[in-house]
Amino acid sequence: MPVLKRAEFDPGLTQRYTGRLHRAIEKDGSFNVQRNGVGLRDKGFYLHLMSASWPWFLLQVGVVYTLANVLFAAVYYWIGVEWLMGAPHATKLEAFLSAFFFSVQTFTTVGYGHIAPTGILTSSVAALEAMIGLLAFALGTGLLYGRFSRPSARLVFSRQMVVAPFNDGQAVMFRVANGRPNVLMELEATVILMTVEDGPEGLKRHFKSIALERDKVFFLPLTWTVVHPIDETSPLHGLDADDLRRLQAEFLILIKAFDDTFSQAVHARYSYTFEEVEWASRFLPAFNFNSEGEMVLNLEQLDRSAKV
Repeated sequence: MPVLKRAEFDPGLTQRYTGRLHRAIEKDGSFNVQRNGVGLRDKGFYLHLMSASWPWFLLQVGVVYTLANVLFAAVYYWIGVEWLMGAPHATKLEAFLSAFFFSVQTFTTVGYGHIAPTGILTSSVAALEAMIGLLAFALGTGLLYGRFSRPSARLVFSRQMVVAPFNDGQAVMFRVANGRPNVLMELEATVILMTVEDGPEGLKRHFKSIALERDKVFFLPLTWTVVHPIDETSPLHGLDADDLRRLQAEFLILIKAFDDTFSQAVHARYSYTFEEVEWASRFLPAFNFNSEGEMVLNLEQLDRSAKV
């Protein structure tokens, strides 16, 4: 009976390699993957609106709201503003603005009452717009609630990793802190070293899970320095900055935590490339004690380091 060869560890990023990779995980935690051949129904507009930044989300909502009213205003203008009872229409601009603001009142179901549709065609368009407006605001309300109620981690990572003295040897380490005032508990960190090596089959990516001095903490009120000791069992043993550059090394990081506010698990992803590793450096404290004996955390000092 043939013996099956055990596959090498792959976290899901594939071992195939055909050229220079910018990085596997971007700074915002997203994967460096572009999707081609995706149909319109697979675009995931809901996911896009849920994950977009607040300024970009509000901008898109405002653009859609304005365009919808401009479209219906054009329809009313084409039918004839004279069918909008009480709408001023002495000039073309005044007529279009009357149609636009009537559309706003109908779309939002405000209906101030000083302009009213007359005739079957105009009334039918107004009824259709009112229905679309109700559906649109129901969708918008759901999106707003979903964005506010969705649990997410706001973990802040140090700008760089450092290779510092540790227990009569060296260790590679980075720092992480909670950027929000909520309580995170039972944090667990996983760090994977990704390298590109040349073999019989050409260039190939290799993934190695590296052991941490402490891979779990119960709370994160201050900072957590995640440490990987570079000993004889470490894949970094005997390597220097030039070796990491040659191997195009990247440290992939996954942190899981329990959010006490939402009573749900949250995740955060991050990565450091070989260019973001400082050798012979150590982190400086990012918190201190005030006169009342309270601990004060300064997130702006999370990156502070000094040469050793």
